[in-house]
Amino acid sequence: MIFGRKKRTPMLMPSIESFDSMLGPGSEIHGRVVANKSIRIDGMVYGNIETPPGMTDITIALGETAKIYGDITAPRILISGYVEGNVYGAERVELHAKAVVKGDVSYADLGIEPGAEIIGLMMKKVTKKTNI
Repeated sequence: MIFGRKKRTPMLMPSIESFDSMLGPGSEIHGRVVANKSIRIDGMVYGNIETPPGMTDITIALGETAKIYGDITAPRILISGYVEGNVYGAERVELHAKAVVKGDVSYADLGIEPGAEIIGLMMKKVTKKTNI
């Protein structure tokens, strides 16, 4: 079919994540958050969000109502809300349609939906391969 509407498929397929902790809308945290398990945040955090070094199976997901004022460091970071700080995704960073990031984004793998906004630098984290 040359003319007509194409069926649009979403750029980022929803991943199946389970969250051990949730911060609901209307909730606020003032201070550093260390996530030992995956967490979904729909509220506000004034402080950095991070995972312990060496943890590889943790996802930080920010819903559309999330507002983060601090840096985020985790293996996987899914953003649908607002972040004013730097984002460091060791494995993957996903910026969904309503995401706004005012800061630098460092990633190994990146997915960006149309409508997402980034005011900062984007840097691919290069892993050095050695041939021995």
